Amino acid sequence: MLDLPAYFERIEFSGDLTPNRALLDKLHQAHANRIAFENLDILLGRPIQVDIASIQQKLVFERRGGYCFEHNLLMAAVLEALGFTVRQLAARVRLGSDEVRARTHMLLMVDLDDTPLLVDVGFGAQGFQKPLPFTPGKTFRRFFWQYRIVPEDGAWVLQGLQNTGWIDLYVFTLEPQHWVDYKVANHYVSTHPDSQFARMLIVQRPAPEVRYSLHDFELHIDRGKSQTKRVLPDETERLTVLADVFDLHFPPGTRFAR
Repeated sequence: MLDLPAYFERIEFSGDLTPNRALLDKLHQAHANRIAFENLDILLGRPIQVDIASIQQKLVFERRGGYCFEHNLLMAAVLEALGFTVRQLAARVRLGSDEVRARTHMLLMVDLDDTPLLVDVGFGAQGFQKPLPFTPGKTFRRFFWQYRIVPEDGAWVLQGLQNTGWIDLYVFTLEPQHWVDYKVANHYVSTHPDSQFARMLIVQRPAPEVRYSLHDFELHIDRGKSQTKRVLPDETERLTVLADVFDLHFPPGTRFAR
């Protein structure tokens, strides 16, 4: 059973629960800022479960993070419980690549008033912190970062503006997905040796003025107009960064195998 008060406490949200745009914006940003994107259980040899009870236990009660299926399945359950109309979709991640990849990313669309809204709290630091109106061709600013949705051969491409120009983040269609679709994709993402989540540590968290990304031992800090990188010397320092920057706490001596 979904524990809404516990979820609100986890994301540090309080306020009116009328299902409108203001509430959707606040929940989206609070979730994205408070719950990290991470794949640490895979590197600890633990299975990734995508049923709501398991997701709630991990992300809410154990105060951990997760990746797209965990984040967005939880968000969908919360929004539906609050009275929003939610469509569950799937995308092919690009991140600037032209390689055709499997549909291994989950996102949501919320039908609200006259304009559907793209909702995605599971794309890590590159993601938008507040919902995007599904208005193709129009540019939307989310703090320091800009996004737009453009059509492509019957599909839609989410793009982000970087120093080098617009890059494709992912491509999606409006075909509704079912839980079993995510279950199959989750199995591949969490277990297949070709999956980047099975090969390297990835932890990310956006905030209004900065986006943090930890890839193995490299900590990247994006402040919009400036980007810096710091190489962590050892596992001890990495555990400190996980706790201090991402609010992810593990016992001393924890090792993340690949």
